[in-house]
Amino acid sequence: MTSSDQTIYRASTTAPVNIAVIKYWGKRDPTLNLPTNSSLSITLSQSDLKTHTTASCSPTYSPPDSLLLNGKPQPLTTPRSLACLRSLRSLRADLESTNPSLPKLSTYPLRLASTNNFPTAAGLASSAAGFAALVRAIADLYALPDSPTELSLIARQGSGSACRSLLGGYVAWDAGTRDDGTDSCARLVAPRSHWPEMRALILVASAKQKDGESVEV
Repeated sequence: MTSSDQTIYRASTTAPVNIAVIKYWGKRDPTLNLPTNSSLSITLSQSDLKTHTTASCSPTYSPPDSLLLNGKPQPLTTPRSLACLRSLRSLRADLESTNPSLPKLSTYPLRLASTNNFPTAAGLASSAAGFAALVRAIADLYALPDSPTELSLIARQGSGSACRSLLGGYVAWDAGTRDDGTDSCARLVAPRSHWPEMRALILVASAKQKDGESVEV
């Protein structure tokens, strides 16, 4: 690895929408997105609803980090976004510190491109799929060994329900009891095959952005 390195490192992934059948009501810690109660969701088919995200980094990129959502620039400066990026970079930096031969990806600016195949910020859980895809794409870019449940701790900081979109099938988000949120994560309850007759009907009455709905990721 030299200062003349021109490599662009890249990884892509998709993430599904999930719909809660047992919802969480309120947060005991808004900063860490810690819920007051546990929840349960079903994962919808990615052939119908998904977010596709490509993450890349390179020493040739100029800061700051950037995001294109459905082809339009979006800020990556909100506390929720920064929390996810900070956690992922910290995990990559740990790998680099134990193996000096690894490229210093944690120090490179990120370029993120994300696309939804469904209306964004219109009440269809786009933030859940969006943050799940963002976390998974960067984790793959950084070659992190962390499991989906471990990564759900990071995705939760971006959007609470995003932690459930990192696993397929029927997924629980445990509220946890620790103040630091290290036990508030997603876990698989049952695979999709557990209830093959299950169907979710989505009727889009309007694709307009909901009042107060964020278009982050």
